[in-house]
Amino acid sequence: MGKGDKKTPKGKRFAGSHGNARPRKPSATKVVAAAPKAAKATKTAAKPAVAKAPAKTVIKKAAPPAK
Repeated sequence: MGKGDKKTPKGKRFAGSHGNARPRKPSATKVVAAAPKAAKATKTAAKPAVAKAPAKTVIKKAAPPAK
């Protein structure tokens, strides 16, 4: 692993490239996200919530008597 290995930071510095091992510095200017678009109206009505069945109870059997 040295100057010829582009997977290491040292190799990336030698090659003058960037990547996971050598990320670029964050830019000073931040990109402002555009305003979110309004959601499209759907033609179908919202589905009603489905009631779930209650959880089953587990009954443990008594341990067999020791011999």
